[in-house]
Amino acid sequence: MQKANSPSIYLIISAATIIGLVGVFFRFLDQIWGHGFIFTSVSNVILVIGILISLKGVFAILGAKD
Repeated sequence: MQKANSPSIYLIISAATIIGLVGVFFRFLDQIWGHGFIFTSVSNVILVIGILISLKGVFAILGAKD
């Protein structure tokens, strides 16, 4: 239980959430500057990176054994 509640795991999940939010906001840049395909593609890549990092943190919590 101690390892599952370690701050490092929650820092990973917090960083993944911030990366995901950057991806979401990046998607809306095409409304400002146009070039929808480029911004949509880059935002999808950023979102997938955020999801993978978040899953790493979640599986670290689930796999934490004392």
